Amino acid sequence: MKSTTWAAGLSVSGDGVGVVAHAGGIAVRLLADRVGLTAELSEALTRRGFVPGHDRGQVLVDVATMLAGGGEAIADIDTLRHQEQVLGSVASPPTVWRALDELTPARLRRVEKARARTRSRVWDLAGGPPAARVAGRTLENDLVVLDVDATIVVAHSEKENAAATFKRTFGFHPLGVWCDNTSELLTVALRPGNAGANTAADHIEVLTAAIAQLPRVHRKKLLVRVDGAGASHALLDWLTAQDAKRGRSVEYSVGFAVTEHVRTAIAKIPKKGVWSPAVNADGDPREKADVAEITGLLPEHVRELWPEQMRVIVRRERPHPGAQLSLFEETDGWRYQAFATNTTLGALQFLEARHRAHARVEDRIRHAKDTGLGRLPSREYAINTAWLATVAIAADLISWLRLLALPEKLAACEPKALRYRLLHVPARITRGGRRRRLRFPKTWPWVQDVIAVFARITAIPRTA
Repeated sequence: MKSTTWAAGLSVSGDGVGVVAHAGGIAVRLLADRVGLTAELSEALTRRGFVPGHDRGQVLVDVATMLAGGGEAIADIDTLRHQEQVLGSVASPPTVWRALDELTPARLRRVEKARARTRSRVWDLAGGPPAARVAGRTLENDLVVLDVDATIVVAHSEKENAAATFKRTFGFHPLGVWCDNTSELLTVALRPGNAGANTAADHIEVLTAAIAQLPRVHRKKLLVRVDGAGASHALLDWLTAQDAKRGRSVEYSVGFAVTEHVRTAIAKIPKKGVWSPAVNADGDPREKADVAEITGLLPEHVRELWPEQMRVIVRRERPHPGAQLSLFEETDGWRYQAFATNTTLGALQFLEARHRAHARVEDRIRHAKDTGLGRLPSREYAINTAWLATVAIAADLISWLRLLALPEKLAACEPKALRYRLLHVPARITRGGRRRRLRFPKTWPWVQDVIAVFARITAIPRTA
């Protein structure tokens, strides 16, 4: 057995100077300054007669920068305090607690308006949001896709409004809206754990807030996707009313429960000539999966209960081994799923694939949980609500990095990989000629990409 020699003569000490850990994360804070987010938040949180030691807008940006870097607790703000020689004075954990506690509902509304104004500038800098993709196809350039979904956040201690969830856990049931074009978390609402998955009022509330986050010019053509929890009369009526507004088109694609009426309609479909092969995420035919429309096969009294333009489309597929089927499905061995849409054009296969692309929101939820959503810091509900505002800001900054600064290799990274390659890379700080210089390791595999990120951010014109 060979002896290990690489550690021979290795010693460890804590007396290094001039080294900045997580130096790549400085790009996130720099981006917030360049696109005007820091200034917008500072103005939104300015109070007459109150001059804090740390600007409250800067504190929120610093918390979001910490979350983007993988921080999980307010105490993790000390990672930025370590960078004082680059960032200047950074708020302490107690100051962060006070800043979050000061975010009343009225101030949170001002924070949301500041985010919306900044988003408008970012989208202008990017030339508009990128077009969403479905089944190997690019959707219309002017179509903004909104994905709505809820998730469970487990509480491991007693917290205000924490409650038992439908998954037999204990905690909260926040509801969010993501922009599929950009991956931005437009809005997220903290709710008790026992909040309903299909509460129409909550869906309408977050969608209203999400649309308000979009630049006005990009609110004209929307697609809203929701899973089966969104199939409520109130929500679809509201979406239909939004679609009827002058100058606005709102399409929806919403999961639809396979009820007795739906099962009866499915049974009426001829075995041949109606079912069409489904397609996969790349647009290729999917084996053992078909789609068909059953709108005209539903009883008239059922159709009259829903919006006039609503269509119901069914997908069937052979289940994987071990899958549990309903009694109805066991009769022919197919698993059935249905969704409702008001889109009148397009092949059924494309509309079904477009609806299934809603599953991407699960990745966005996972990313959000890795960026602060998965761990709420306080026992107080109000502070946890404010914490979610910083989570949304962190998600914005990561998305804006992709839009404006990241080279192709880094743009494809999930947040964890982005931290490993960019945000957590260290650097040495040197001084000379009245300037400071961050020197990243030249042997770092992605050092040229890191330098390119900072160059692209510093090239963004400063806000007036």
